[in-house]
Amino acid sequence: MQTISIDELHDLVGGLDDNHLILDVRSSAEFSEGHIEGAQNTPHEEVGAIAQDLKKYKTVYVHCKMGGRAKVAADTLNASGLDNIVCVGDGGMHRWTEMGWPTA
Repeated sequence: MQTISIDELHDLVGGLDDNHLILDVRSSAEFSEGHIEGAQNTPHEEVGAIAQDLKKYKTVYVHCKMGGRAKVAADTLNASGLDNIVCVGDGGMHRWTEMGWPTA
């Protein structure tokens, strides 16, 4: 499984099209407090239920607050047979907001 930093995701965000998905696996409450624009929210414990729906994307970038839940979710999705998963670690939304990058 490929892993990138939240800084690398930030650099990619402007160039992503509909073939790519940013999957925020934090809780719904955390997501509603602020998220990367265009991200889809599915809490990490529920990602197995949407695995088949994610096959249509070229790449799915999985992130959370700090990286731990993203790793668990990415492992779950990989175990479901998906090979388009990229785990975003190294600070997650904590770093995103710390850097003052825009949120929706």
